[in-house]
Amino acid sequence: MSAKKRRLKIAAVVTEYRKFSHGQHIVDRFLEGYGWNGRHHRPEMDVVSLYVDQRPEGDLTADRLERFPKMELMPTIAETLTLGGSDLAVDGILLVGEHGKYHRNDKGQHQYPRYEFFQQMVSVFRTTGKVAPIFNDKHLSWNWDWAQQMYDQSVELGIPFMAGSSLPVTWRTPQIEMPLGAQVKEAVCVCYGGVDSYDFHGLETLQCMVERRAGGEHGVVWLEAFRDEQFWEAHHKGVWSRELFEAALSRSHTITPPRAGFNNSFPNIDELKKLCEKPVAYVYKHADGLQSTMLLLSGLVQDFNFAARIEGQDKPLSTQMYLPMPPARSTLANFFSPQCNNVEQMFLTGKPSYPVERTLMTTGLTAAAVDSLHQDGKRLKTPHLAQVTYQPNPESTFWRT
Repeated sequence: MSAKKRRLKIAAVVTEYRKFSHGQHIVDRFLEGYGWNGRHHRPEMDVVSLYVDQRPEGDLTADRLERFPKMELMPTIAETLTLGGSDLAVDGILLVGEHGKYHRNDKGQHQYPRYEFFQQMVSVFRTTGKVAPIFNDKHLSWNWDWAQQMYDQSVELGIPFMAGSSLPVTWRTPQIEMPLGAQVKEAVCVCYGGVDSYDFHGLETLQCMVERRAGGEHGVVWLEAFRDEQFWEAHHKGVWSRELFEAALSRSHTITPPRAGFNNSFPNIDELKKLCEKPVAYVYKHADGLQSTMLLLSGLVQDFNFAARIEGQDKPLSTQMYLPMPPARSTLANFFSPQCNNVEQMFLTGKPSYPVERTLMTTGLTAAAVDSLHQDGKRLKTPHLAQVTYQPNPESTFWRT
């Protein structure tokens, strides 16, 4: 009889573990399991240690510790990784630095301590001479230099490192992928949300598609942001393709009806201006000439829609990265399941499902866009992002079942 397979030990480091926080959505799936391929799937691993930085009203820590006695609350991140000993004692780490009361700087950036948490993990790795795979939820840091350092340390120490949000791996409607090696001429994302928050999701929607073009990702050489009246002037001048804008918008499931008595009419420019009181656009040029544009149109849509013009195709390729309709999005949040499944596979194999360079790029684009907006929409050269070049995973990782 073969020996029983050892269950992996997972550490969870979160800023908050309250109802509907990312900490709950992700860690609970590793504790309770989640729906996958028509059955309830339970990961072949145990969350054995937990660090919670802030415990606001609605905190779930005590409840989860009582229900899952294998999991122990630790006072420090180092002890979370060593289980209170002197050696690395876990096989994988969940770093969920989203939500919580942390400082916002004068640019409006929410200074979540992902970098600080990561450095404490690196200190344990250097002390013990061992590493474990890390998953970092969303972008690496609000600070580009810190994000670059996190990436460099992962390469130096050989840390299997994966990061990002659920957008690249959630369902798509229709279920299409950018053809590998396609000649992409221009790409647009129509989405919603705020600066230094949901804009990251829009950038990931773009990047997970355009990185599959011929030659992979070549880097980004400049970025320019538009807001309010500058946005409408750019829209009028055709800074981004009107055809792609309409193709992406036509994929939306949540267009606000622009006219009384109608629920499916397409908004004209005057109606767009009325519905979108604070529009924002990020336009950026890749080193191979591709232009990508992310349009934040809160008030018009509540979803993430992509369109691109591909050489040799008569009409745009377009799809939606599907999330449940509001308000179920924040409560049920089943789009975290494919994200957790990809993380689970990394813990089992030691190999990331998709390149962390994608998140390094989207982290840098988010920071550059905040800087451009802070400088009244100045076009900024991005030589640091021109250095972020990589190849995509040839296999698709979005959820089809």
